Amino acid sequence: MPMFVLMTRLNPESVHDAKGRKAMGKEWLKRVKKLCPEVKFVAHYAILGPYDFMDIYEAPDVETAHRLSLISRAEGATSAESWQALPYDRFLELLTELQP
Repeated sequence: MPMFVLMTRLNPESVHDAKGRKAMGKEWLKRVKKLCPEVKFVAHYAILGPYDFMDIYEAPDVETAHRLSLISRAEGATSAESWQALPYDRFLELLTELQP
């Protein structure tokens, strides 16, 4: 199944309320499981930098990845970007296949 990375930025006010943030996260996950049951989460990180969270997940297609980003925006993220990812070993295989 294709691999994706979801980069999420939250409203600055929501980061300061631990209880509210936890409730928002649970509601987001509940909605994702209902609307995208085929998504398999691999990892979830709180990160430093321009984004607040990074989720690594598998989804059957790009439309499901779009759906996940849209759910994130609907649940309070000010920005949500899904990027398709390729395992490094597979990248090297493709590179080798392209060599003359």
